[in-house]
Amino acid sequence: MTTNPKNRLGKWLIGATLSLSIALSAGTMFTNTHSAYAASSSTADNVIATGKQFLGVPYQFGAKSNKTSSFDCSSFTQYVFKQNGISIPRSSRQQANVGTFVPRDQLQPGDLIFSDTNRDGVINHVSIYIGNGQLLHTYRVGIGVTISKFAGSTWDRTYVTARRVLPSNGQSIVVTPPSTVSNPNSQPGKQPVKHPTATRPSHDDNQEGEH
Repeated sequence: MTTNPKNRLGKWLIGATLSLSIALSAGTMFTNTHSAYAASSSTADNVIATGKQFLGVPYQFGAKSNKTSSFDCSSFTQYVFKQNGISIPRSSRQQANVGTFVPRDQLQPGDLIFSDTNRDGVINHVSIYIGNGQLLHTYRVGIGVTISKFAGSTWDRTYVTARRVLPSNGQSIVVTPPSTVSNPNSQPGKQPVKHPTATRPSHDDNQEGEH
């Protein structure tokens, strides 16, 4: 039986067109995914670079928002993220309820890490993870804005949760807290952070920090 050359050519053209279409679609998906990651990574780099400009700036418990002559832990994170188009709440407890939950073993630069350094069930410290097992944050009078090792530190031993507030598309965003306090550990099997009814300072962070 003889196959018509025109039929063979037609089948070849259809196959080639289909293969090219699949390849182009895969390439577009890769490009979009890569672009989103690159945008997020770039924003994280900018946030970290902004924060590092304040290395050595004094720590002040309850420092006012937008004040750059001194910071407490959450006024620092709020300020450096705001300078990069990302608005987050004032206190560490509020910040722990925005963005998306990040598993501890999937931390990326720019993620926020929350700790309960008083070990009383209340989040009172926030740090910025900058990669390579390091934190950018501020604590304790006499230390101020600094870079600390995460593993084995007070913030590691009293770790509560981590959140990601960076946009994936590089666009400026406003992160608003929920109307009711939700569980910042929003993954299966974790117990919610307890919020004692005892009166707490309106501004977070502890005045002792790591001894």
